[in-house]
Amino acid sequence: MRILGIDPGFRVTGFGVVQILRNGKLNYVTSGCIKIKGDLAERLQIIYENITEIITDSRADVLAIEKVFLARNADSALKLGHARGAAICASTNQQLSVHEYTALQIKKAVVGKGNAQKAQVQHMVKELLALSGKPQADAADALACAICHAHRTVGLHALDRGLSIPRMRVVR
Repeated sequence: MRILGIDPGFRVTGFGVVQILRNGKLNYVTSGCIKIKGDLAERLQIIYENITEIITDSRADVLAIEKVFLARNADSALKLGHARGAAICASTNQQLSVHEYTALQIKKAVVGKGNAQKAQVQHMVKELLALSGKPQADAADALACAICHAHRTVGLHALDRGLSIPRMRVVR
């Protein structure tokens, strides 16, 4: 299974794709940031088109996206909601199922505590995926979202089969 993680943003949208291999190993596929400029319609089109292209190129199977929980003001929250909507529409148009996680859930899954700082998330994503360097902050958040869904998926499948939950292993 390939999981596309998205950290939605109105100026920068992070993305990251990880794959759960048959043996339970977690493998890095790709990540990056979509830099967005223009008016509202142009920004949403850029997000939609880029996410569609990423899904096609990476052969992603599901979308894991961060929920909006806090913004500096109502206008920021509305813009963030638009960015999420464009990413979700691109994903559903490509027949991906959508799974939403709070920042707290994502940080707990990757770092082990919900109040982790961005630098801690970057460090743990680097370690969990055996990357040579730290990914950009927005890409790291997107990869963390994908890792969160991977942990949940592997755990639920194990519970369904009556097995103990396996630990995620990294491909080196």
